[in-house]
Amino acid sequence: MATALRQQELEGIRQQGAQAYPNECCGVLLGKEQDGRKVVVDILPLQNAREDSPRNRFLILPEDLLHSDREARNRGLDILGFYHSHPDHPARPSEYDREHAWPWYTYIIVAVEQGIPRDLTGWLLSDDRKSFLPEEIQISDGAAPTSGAVSAQGGGRD
Repeated sequence: MATALRQQELEGIRQQGAQAYPNECCGVLLGKEQDGRKVVVDILPLQNAREDSPRNRFLILPEDLLHSDREARNRGLDILGFYHSHPDHPARPSEYDREHAWPWYTYIIVAVEQGIPRDLTGWLLSDDRKSFLPEEIQISDGAAPTSGAVSAQGGGRD
């Protein structure tokens, strides 16, 4: 399954990553499943509640997740996944990410190097929860989506 999002949401994730640097940012992907893919129509930036190591971990509080779920339902949407940043680290899931993830949900990670957003990748946790699998991220400007991992220049594909 692929996840599609508009350039607007992509830039929102990148900007939040840059603003939170040197700490991790986090948020929720809202949308609907359509035609065999997840279509993100909005992002909900959340506060990283991790106090002991916010540079390399993030924590979404249960009440923030409940609020996000209510917001999604009130708008006729679903929580499709989550996003977070990796300050000065590649846009690949860590073991900590795997241990705290759920199958089916999309996990978008943006690498932020010295405060500058770089690569952005998508991941799905395998059903047996043993590994992450790369997920195709489709980016559009509101028109037809394009495919591929997003490069540091914010539009090129790997």
